[in-house]
Amino acid sequence: MRVVSLLPSCTEILFALGVEPVGVSHSCDHPPAVDSIPTVTATVVDHENHSAAEIDAQMQSVNGAVYDLHLNKLAALQPDLVVTQATCDVCAVDAGQVHEAVTQITAEPDVLTLDPHSFSDVLDDIQRIGEATEATEAATTLTRQLRTSVEQVESRTETAVESNGRPRTAVLDWTDPPLRAGHWVTEMIERAGGDASFQPDGASEPVSWETISEYDPERLVVTPCGFDRDRAVDAIDDLRDGEGWENVTAVENGAVYAVDGNALFNRPSHRLVKSLKLLQWCIHPDAIELSEDERGYVQQPDPPQQPSV
Repeated sequence: MRVVSLLPSCTEILFALGVEPVGVSHSCDHPPAVDSIPTVTATVVDHENHSAAEIDAQMQSVNGAVYDLHLNKLAALQPDLVVTQATCDVCAVDAGQVHEAVTQITAEPDVLTLDPHSFSDVLDDIQRIGEATEATEAATTLTRQLRTSVEQVESRTETAVESNGRPRTAVLDWTDPPLRAGHWVTEMIERAGGDASFQPDGASEPVSWETISEYDPERLVVTPCGFDRDRAVDAIDDLRDGEGWENVTAVENGAVYAVDGNALFNRPSHRLVKSLKLLQWCIHPDAIELSEDERGYVQQPDPPQQPSV
């Protein structure tokens, strides 16, 4: 089956199921084998070497679509199936644009539109992709393995919460302006043993620094969309100028974490289970040990300087 994936998370899932797509989006960067696959999308927004504020300004200035679908390139690949998403308008090509585009292709491929809004939805989508690509058995096996890993996290959570309660946890997927992460993140915090009351019920949403400060998180996880770990560390500087930053409990206790959002939290793929495990370490560090590879996705920034006496 000839499959074109228009979002990074689906591309990751396809490879995990043993299905190599014939076309991908310009944002697809994992696994490394994706580098040799033709891309069928582009964007006018330049993410490289720009701050969170600069990227946000670019997004706000776009008049029209943020992402473009190259119809000629798509048609040349003669896909049987095109996979897209309807969860986020700023993450990939608009789903309506995709449905309109395929009607202009002689092959008239099927379109699978993913729309995950919870952690559970993401696991269910793996099975949907497997069934749509004739890889049902591989999807069932992968899903079973993932659910076993999730059960292990939840078992550790039960023990950790009995001993230490649920720390107030805030997860931000942008810093300038601040956005509190929504969709699957709220459920992940709960599964990992944190108090998720700060997160929105639906999509990610803007939040003022005053609101963050008033909530006074005991754990602050910064995982900007599209940023790797090092860029996430830099993005934390956007928050340091907030009044009372040094008095936030998470800051005082050294419980601020910069996480690779591009690889983990922002992508609803099977790697979200790795994100869940890492999140549990941020919330209950004594409950779990991370491998050296897993530690590579997270960094604790330098604590604030103490005033000299």
